[in-house]
Amino acid sequence: MTLRLRAAGFFAAALLLTTAAGLRDGLDRWVSTAPLPPLAVEVGTEVLARDGTILRAFPVADGRWRLAPGPVDPAYLDDLVAYEDGRFYRHSGVDGFAVLRAGVQMLWNGHVVSGASTLTMQVARLLEDGTTGRLDGKLRQARLALALERHLTKPQILDLYLRLAPFGGNVEGVRAASLAWFGKEPRRLSPAEAALLIALPQSPGSRRPDRFPKAAKAARDRVLDRLAAEGALEADAARAAKAEPIPTRRRDFPALAPHLTERLSAAKPRGARIETTIEPSLQRAAEALAARAVSGQAGQVSVALLVADHRTGEILASVGGAAWTDAKRAGFVDLTQALRSPGSTLKPFVYALAFDDGLAHPETLIEDRPVAFGPWRPQNFDRSFRGTLPVRQALSLSLNIPVVSLTEALGPERLLAALRKAGAKVLLPNDAPPGLAVSLGGLGISLQDLVQAYAALARLGHPLRLSAEAGKAGPRDGQLFGPVAAWQVTDILSRIPPPPGAAPNRIAFKTGTSYGHRDALAVGFDGAHVAGVWMGRADGTPVPGAFGGELAAPVLFELFDRIGETRAPLPPPPPATLILPNARLPQPLQRFRPRDAAFSVVVEGAPEVTFPPEGAEIETAGQGLTVKLRGGQPPFTWLANGAPLLVGSRTRETMLALTGPGFVSLTVLDAQGRSDHRQIMLKP
Repeated sequence: MTLRLRAAGFFAAALLLTTAAGLRDGLDRWVSTAPLPPLAVEVGTEVLARDGTILRAFPVADGRWRLAPGPVDPAYLDDLVAYEDGRFYRHSGVDGFAVLRAGVQMLWNGHVVSGASTLTMQVARLLEDGTTGRLDGKLRQARLALALERHLTKPQILDLYLRLAPFGGNVEGVRAASLAWFGKEPRRLSPAEAALLIALPQSPGSRRPDRFPKAAKAARDRVLDRLAAEGALEADAARAAKAEPIPTRRRDFPALAPHLTERLSAAKPRGARIETTIEPSLQRAAEALAARAVSGQAGQVSVALLVADHRTGEILASVGGAAWTDAKRAGFVDLTQALRSPGSTLKPFVYALAFDDGLAHPETLIEDRPVAFGPWRPQNFDRSFRGTLPVRQALSLSLNIPVVSLTEALGPERLLAALRKAGAKVLLPNDAPPGLAVSLGGLGISLQDLVQAYAALARLGHPLRLSAEAGKAGPRDGQLFGPVAAWQVTDILSRIPPPPGAAPNRIAFKTGTSYGHRDALAVGFDGAHVAGVWMGRADGTPVPGAFGGELAAPVLFELFDRIGETRAPLPPPPPATLILPNARLPQPLQRFRPRDAAFSVVVEGAPEVTFPPEGAEIETAGQGLTVKLRGGQPPFTWLANGAPLLVGSRTRETMLALTGPGFVSLTVLDAQGRSDHRQIMLKP
């Protein structure tokens, strides 16, 4: 009998062990064969300022705000584990003790008192985007949780929770939540903030602080009470935290430098972290300045600003337009990259090349008289002539005829070669070969490339690559012109009278106004920084009365005021600089004489309408009609269809109050009664 009992006992034990082993093996197979969802969590692209703060964050493809994890307050992590899953670091994905406790409590109370879902099970649910209300859902998540524990470490599982946990609306992950609800990174959180971030994922839809502040506060306070009861938080700290207000609005995600960040993000894969050299405080100040600069202008006028450190090439601020969301101003267009006419801002490079070649010196005398270059008869902006004057004054006054004379002596290709050596991309009309008009802005160049060229001037001829992306800026090979020529031009530009109210001799600067008043520019530099301002309409429509000196120059000087550093002085003259009055210069430098051409004085005769041409069809866009003429003796009288339209005009370019539509017979009379006529068609 005893032997039989022992045999039966051994048999039962063996059966039990075999069954247990089978169950274990079956459980192992059940877990090991669990299909794992993709563990790579998509996050939005971030563009960072030079101090590591976010310039702009982008949502993921489906519009949810989910960011890569960053430093998180350790106290929040401790409180999260203590509240959600106190045995997180001891169980294998499913907490058997918690399951048993939850079951007993449910049987005793007749309803669910506490859950048994671990943090790993919550991660499993978030990864598969599943439900938890049904038993099959719970079993599926338990299986996936056990599988996750076999493939990932505890920190990796916690990292997934910090990325995926929902925090209301389209906000996911603790970092996006901290930015959305508190406007800051989660590196340092108050106990009240940490408790709210623990409470929100439990019911993100019904506890959104901006929609249900009472429910959010009640949930937060329950977390604080429990943490205090379990000793994870001092009672006094919990009471103080409960007195803190709940955030009642969701903050916007950072969106500084929207044009620049859009361009950088488009060139990178999704989820990239792009480091830049942008100084956030200067960027904010530049954007505010841009908004103020256009506030008194016509609705379509916009502005672009760029600031760089010409010692390193790092772009410190970039404003592509006055308002990113303003469709009326074409706010989506990055006007730092748009090809526009630079007006007179290229003249300093012509003078620097001429100085470097020994064609002229700042004190060289040059002629400013009516002159023809083949069929072209350039005019100064004010249609007047100053006769013989020093080159220094010709550049300071931005006269056209002297610079065209120097360009003819140099060859326009030299100017283009210098700009390209500076790294600038230039566009010529219809890809035509360069003509003398390039020195007056007869080409297309972006504001960023123009500022880059001025950086070379500031560096005494040494070109530089400007970039806002960290590690991409730096010196370029070659040299545009010698340091003496660069300093001589800088000295002239630094003596140009500044706008009213601005300090003189602080920066070297030059303004420009393109043909038809389409572009108003100002570019300048001191010993450390170079900056540029463009103002106009994004569609290229003329802006009557827009001049670089009046519109863009004041903004440029205000921009330098906002840089914030102690003024960096301009460099002293290089040792080889020849600083002499005209009478003591070498004979060839006392007066400029073109190498291959002589001045051909234009004889003033009857007035001749040079624009519009005969038979032209012109769209006025409600702005009036620009007319130009040469010759004749002022004052001039303009007639439209025989009726006087403008009497006593003394300029050779003016705007007539004609908007059309219809045919117009246009006539101009000079002081001696001589006339010219044009028949044109106006379109609205």
